[in-house]
Formats: sequence, structure tokens, C-alpha cells
Amino acid sequence: MRLERRETPVSGGGEGKPVLVFDSGIGGLSVLSAIRKLMPTQRLVYVADDAAFPYGNWKEDELSAHIVRLMGELIAAHDPAAVVIACNTASTLVLPPLRAKFSIPFVGTVPAVKPAAEQTKTGVIAVLATSATIARDYTRKLIESFAQSAKVQLVAAPRLATVAEDLLRGQPIDREVIRDEIAPCFVEIDGKRTDIVVLGCTHYPFLIDEMNIVAPWPVIWLDPAPAIARRLVSVLDGKIPGPDGKSVALFTSGRPVPPRLQALLKNDGLNAAP
Repeated sequence: MRLERRETPVSGGGEGKPVLVFDSGIGGLSVLSAIRKLMPTQRLVYVADDAAFPYGNWKEDELSAHIVRLMGELIAAHDPAAVVIACNTASTLVLPPLRAKFSIPFVGTVPAVKPAAEQTKTGVIAVLATSATIARDYTRKLIESFAQSAKVQLVAAPRLATVAEDLLRGQPIDREVIRDEIAPCFVEIDGKRTDIVVLGCTHYPFLIDEMNIVAPWPVIWLDPAPAIARRLVSVLDGKIPGPDGKSVALFTSGRPVPPRLQALLKNDGLNAAP
């Protein structure tokens, strides 16, 4: 089961600067798709730092320095109107140094704990995320601030983002891995079951169909992408820069883009940069 909400597209206009959408891999395309629904004419630059994927394997100080350095290069090259960090692992670590160093707006991605706590009917929710996001103090502070009345299961899924990458690239996946990764989300406390699972990684929405197949009972998979897109519109004060050139997808590894991923990019109006 998924939450549905109709969005009203915002028309373009302005000086033609792109919006930069950044992730460690291709999971951030779930966020880009939501942005595209609200801003159908907006020029977008999607950057997948797949040379450094997965971010969860990095030491925090090294990852922070890497992203800040890379972001400096990207901002210099593309002069974006705003940057969306479409990655929970990165957002919970590097938003403060990025905002301190660069003057343009940054929109981050953090686990949707607050809306989950507001919407749960049973009071039992789970946060499914990478090991790094689960370990962050930021995540625990979200729970302390917004979900004190709920029973919250923190579930680290170290293999799930890689499964999503494989799926989007047209490679075979093991459904049993998905079953094992999500199983701890499903608990029963005082006769009440988990009813909402917060998707704390932008890769995970691409696995919802697969997760529904192996889940022991139906839940709401809470995808933060629509809220991130609305936040971007708010940050830009509704003054959405108009199109000036093609929307592109860049991959830091330089590896060839497989046909299935090329088709996915085209569906979002992106051309893979050579």
C-alpha cells in the first residue's frame, strides 16, 4: 500500500538555471521523478556518484570531505539554482558543511519520521534505512522529537540499496535478500502490528513491488520523495527557473549506462552524458 497525493505542476520561468539532484547512485531518481511531476519544464542535472557507491561503507569524515569537494566542482560546472541531496546517508551528515560553504539553497532528504508518527493507526512504525543512516544521531533525534508516543523499530538494511541498483540496471535480484532485509520491520507489540514503514533510503521506493510480495502483511511504505519536491518549490519561492538546455544524468564512474537504465532516464526526460 502506498500513500497517494495529487500534485499541481508548477510552470517554469526565470533565468534558466538547472536544479542539481545528487545521490550516491541511482536511487535519487525516485526524488527526481517527484520533482518532474511538480516542475515538468524544469531543467535538471542528475548526478550519481556511483564511483563512490555505497556511501554507507565510508568513514564519516572522509565521506563529508569527499562530498563537499565534489559538490564544489559540480556547482562550478553547472551553476544550479538549488541542490537536492537525494540521499539520506549524505543528508544526515553533510548538510551543515554544505550550507556553510555554499550560498545556494540545499534541500536534504531525511527519514520521514514525523509524518509516519502522525499517520500511524497502530502506533507501531519502522524506519528502514542504510546502516549509516540508522546509526546517525540525527535519526534518533527525529524519533525523540516527533515519535515519542510511537513504538519505532530501527532497521538497518545494508544490502537493499545494492539490490535496487541491480534491479534498475536490469540485473537479476534475489527476492530472499529483500525478505531478510525487511523482516525486522514487521513486529507485533501488545497485539498491534507495524502499519507504516518509513523508507529511509531513496533507493527503496523502486523495490516497493518486490517488498509487497515478500512482506508478511500489508503496510504503508512511506516514500519521502513528494515532500522533498514540495520543499524544493518552497525553497525556490515558486520562482521555478525555466528550461535552457537539456536535462542530463551524469555518472562519476564513467561506466557505460545499461539499456534498462537508459530507458528509465528517458522516462524522466534525462539524457545520459557521454
